[in-house]
Amino acid sequence: MSNPALLVLYGSQTGTAQDTAQRLARQAQRRRLRVRVMPLDDYNVADLIAESLVVFVCSTAGQGDPPDNMKNFWRFLFKKSLPVGSLNQLDCVILGLGDSSYPKFNFVAKKLHKRLLQLGACVLLPVGLADDQHDLGVFDYLLHVSLSQKALPSTYTFHFLDDMQEKEEVQLRIPMDQTVPSQSHPFPARMVFNRRVTEPSHFQDVRHIELDVTGSNIEFAAGDVVMMRPCNAPEDVQQFCQLLKLDPETRFTLSPTDNTAVPARLPQPCTVRHLVESYLDIAAVPRRSFFELLSTFATNELEREKLAEFRSAAGQDELHNYCNRPRRTTLEVLADFPHTTAELKVDYLLDLFPEIQPRSFSIASSLRAHPNRIQVLVAVVCYKTKLFKPRKGLCSSWLASLDPAQGDVYVPLWVKKGSLKFPSEKETPVIMVGPGTGVAPFRSALQERTAEGKTANILFFGCRSKSKDFYFRTEWEEMMETGFLTLFTAFSRDQEAKVYVQHRVRDNGELLWDLIANKNACFYIAGNAKQMPASVCDALKEAFQQAGGVSAEEAEQMLATMEKTGRFQSDTWS
Repeated sequence: MSNPALLVLYGSQTGTAQDTAQRLARQAQRRRLRVRVMPLDDYNVADLIAESLVVFVCSTAGQGDPPDNMKNFWRFLFKKSLPVGSLNQLDCVILGLGDSSYPKFNFVAKKLHKRLLQLGACVLLPVGLADDQHDLGVFDYLLHVSLSQKALPSTYTFHFLDDMQEKEEVQLRIPMDQTVPSQSHPFPARMVFNRRVTEPSHFQDVRHIELDVTGSNIEFAAGDVVMMRPCNAPEDVQQFCQLLKLDPETRFTLSPTDNTAVPARLPQPCTVRHLVESYLDIAAVPRRSFFELLSTFATNELEREKLAEFRSAAGQDELHNYCNRPRRTTLEVLADFPHTTAELKVDYLLDLFPEIQPRSFSIASSLRAHPNRIQVLVAVVCYKTKLFKPRKGLCSSWLASLDPAQGDVYVPLWVKKGSLKFPSEKETPVIMVGPGTGVAPFRSALQERTAEGKTANILFFGCRSKSKDFYFRTEWEEMMETGFLTLFTAFSRDQEAKVYVQHRVRDNGELLWDLIANKNACFYIAGNAKQMPASVCDALKEAFQQAGGVSAEEAEQMLATMEKTGRFQSDTWS
């Protein structure tokens, strides 16, 4: 009898679901199962009727949306024309990866589970709802699985080239035409300016950046986001190459060891420098799968024991304290295990290090006000842990380091639809709550609405200090003077008692009740997902009760109805 076959399909936005799917596949391979792993949109969904066993691993993006690489699958699966019982031959398992700090926790996995049951699939286990808020990160279904110490074959083989081969190979590369920029074909946008917009004395470095997209065919509306894929810092690239004894200028081609496709983003041939700088995510906090594979190379006794502990179920607290709590990077782990790092085989680089994932930023400008331009507001991430070196955000630090005054600088980018949608009716009031960099999508909306002559715009903006981080102050003042904006500000540190946007919402309950109950206003929140969104919602419900005279239950119901009808929207991030 032939080996049983397993299909692992994933929908991944940041790479976590992809990593989990690949780990599941490795476990299945060790149990002699034949396994295929692929993103949901690379799979022909019509073939599901012929599958016998499928594991779905799905994260939830944004406000309950499917990840980008499963959107086509999602649309097909929810067609009303699909017959009930069409998947009655299918046995499956669904694992959802989510974050319980978001209101739509694991929404995609729950909805997928319900739909597969409707179509007749047999779901073998209760739907798994993993939570990134857990101390050990996403709940690990593989935590108690005993692992073989032997490494499976690498996914790719590296073939290093000499100069003659290099010239021949380069001639074979054919440039591809493109229309609208996308993840696989980003547009190289020239950076026009990169300005710090917080006072030099302020603890936070926030950048206002403009990028030229002339000739890109890019179009966007208020609420849309720009996607960028950052590069690793030159000093990190240099250290990585030194640790692994790699010459950054060496060129290579890749060949898959099975029927896996070579990553489309890597040119063939490719230099080691390009691979490390633009593709391998060496500055991220490594996942447990990294330690599982790294341990298979260890020959030094001390390092082998430590790595064995990190990969074991009993060692997860120790791994969390070593890695996740201080936010230790993959590169720092390699430096801490020099003997094992020296044993690494280059063929395993793409198995060990995930691909750098794109980052999204709310677009902070309108094409009406700034034709052929995209502007963003970027808070540069930098903070201290117990480690000596400050922790830095990969993308924000990379963007901050680019200086167009030193010569032309290009940022590969593409645009995708955001979760915020603004009303087209001229008379519909818009109420926006955007503290800090959360104000970015509302600047885009205000520029667009001003150009369209829409005057019913209310903005609640909050920051620490009027003199240090009051973003776009001059623009807001001009809009107020011309009658296009009503502005309420909350400067939390400018007086003894801290004042936040939720306090201003509560203070203006009469106005908000009138706009929402009598004028059909839309209400928006954007910004950090910690306490702010919930506090603003509480303040709004309080305003309904005090100004509208409704009960707490009625206020709750009002907000729920607004959310269902698109009159209440939020775009928050952790």
